[in-house]
Formats: sequence, structure tokens, C-alpha cells
Amino acid sequence: MMFKDKKVLITGGAGMIGRSLIDILLSKGVQISIADLTKPKDLPDAVEHLQVDLRFFDNCLDICKDKDFVFHLAGVKGSPTMAKEQPVDFMVPMLQFNTNMMQAAFESNVEWFLYTSSVGVYGPSEMFYEESVWQTFPSPNDKYAGWAKRMGELQAETYGIQYNWNKISIVRPANVYGPYDNFNPTNAMVVPSLIRKVQENDVLEVFGDGTQIRDFIYSEDVARGMVFAVENKITQPINLGSGRRQTIKDLVDLVIKHSGKEVEIKWLTEHSGGDKVRLFSMERSRSLGFLNTVNLDNGIRKTTEWFLNNKDILDKRYNAFVNH
Repeated sequence: MMFKDKKVLITGGAGMIGRSLIDILLSKGVQISIADLTKPKDLPDAVEHLQVDLRFFDNCLDICKDKDFVFHLAGVKGSPTMAKEQPVDFMVPMLQFNTNMMQAAFESNVEWFLYTSSVGVYGPSEMFYEESVWQTFPSPNDKYAGWAKRMGELQAETYGIQYNWNKISIVRPANVYGPYDNFNPTNAMVVPSLIRKVQENDVLEVFGDGTQIRDFIYSEDVARGMVFAVENKITQPINLGSGRRQTIKDLVDLVIKHSGKEVEIKWLTEHSGGDKVRLFSMERSRSLGFLNTVNLDNGIRKTTEWFLNNKDILDKRYNAFVNH
């Protein structure tokens, strides 16, 4: 009942995780505002849309006023290639978003703030444990975004040290996928990229040899984990993943299975497929009581169905953006 009739702000609320979070919180009887540059056409009428640029502190302070809870999901999302070739576009806005929103929430004395970190904070390892982050550096494949997210985690620590303000939960999602993901042809992440490519090609080209291991989590489960962290006032960072070893080949097979097509796979072994292993330990999250509920098979099926039902709209938006 902690959320009943409370005012909640979700930055990045129009995104993949934000849409699931909205549904969960509405069922708990909250008043929701989302801060996002674009307003979704199918946003529930009960949700207030705030079109603000989080790079400016005054904007962040304005939208935090009178809010009880702030879920900070806003960030910059794109492919690993985009992160390497456009690091300024990745790192600088994320530093601005995180710094401004956390300080604004502190000055507004909100009841609780949730900070969304990332798998990118981890260095290469056979298993990602929460307490191991500061013993390594982020992977070269996540260098800039990883450090930006780490700075947000350090900022969260400072309020407890200087002001005894310990009202921040930190979640580190694994490879997230689901409806409302970024399916843009030029900068989509691995799951939406594969789903689109399968629908548009008879030969599916995939970087690497398929043996890379990843940890995938459905967007709805991430949203559930966020609410869980806030409801239980968890202040230590927690991983939100599945803890299951899934190879890229496993993923490709499921994408093809749910595509309704027969597709030839071409492994581009001359190209790097990223880190060899990116797998979360879920010991801490499970000991606290959180379990993900959607397995990869069902998640890919749901995501593929959503993409096919919305492909025409997504393509129109992308073409309009490209030709703007």
C-alpha cells in the first residue's frame, strides 16, 4: 500500500521498461507523470506527459516538485557500434541526466529514488557479482556508458555520507528486451535487431560465432524488479537478470522459431561478437525475494508478436526521423 494515491515520476517513461512500469504502478493506484521528449500515442489517459530536457537542472527540479517517488529510467540506448563511434552522444547526456535528476530528487526530498544502472558497469568476468564492480574497469565494449552509469552509483553513495539521505535503490538490469524496444535498423540492440532482420531477410547475418553467452531479461520483469526494490527499500545494488547462460545461438534459434519463416544463418566470425561471457549472479536478488517470471522463449514470442503488430508504425516513425 506504500504507493496508494502517491505521486510518481518516471523519467524515460515512454520507453520499453517504462511502459511496463506504468502498468504495474497504475494497478497500485498511483498518480503517474512521465518525463520524455516524445509522447506515445497510446499513453493511458491517466498518465501525465511532461516534455522536458533533462540535461538542464532547472527542468529536473521543476518536475520533481511535490513528487513522492522518482523512477529514473532515462538514458541513451543504442548498438555497441553506435557507442564506440558516437561516445559523446552516449556519455555526456547520461552524466547530465543522472546528476541532475538525483540532485533534484534530493532537493525535493522525495520519499524514494530509483536509479537505473546497467550491465555495462561490469568488467569482463565469468560471472557478474554486485560487489565485484569496483575491483575492475568496465569492459572496453561498454567503456563510456559503463563509466557514466558508475558515476551515478557513486553519486548515490555521496548523499548517504554527507547528508545521511539513504533513500536510493540501484538496479543493474542485464540485456533487456521486450515490446516498445528500439527496433531502428541502424542502432538497435541484439534482440530487436535480430527480430527485424529475420523478418526482412532470407539470410540472417550475425556477428561472432554464436557461442557468446548472455543474460537476457524481459522488460516487464525489470519493471517488477524496480518496484520490488523500492517497496522493500533496498539500498544495496541488485542485479536484475535471469542468471541463465544463453548463447547467441540459443537466441537466434528462438528468434527464427517465432518468426514464422525459414531463414539461413550466416555467422560473421570475422567480426567481434562482444565480450565472451556476460552473466549475472542472481544470488543477492533471490535472497531478497525477487525472481524473474518470463523465460526467453516466451519473451521472444511476445516481443516478436508486438513488433509484427506495430512494424508499419515503427517504420513510418523511423523514416520520418531519417528524412527530417
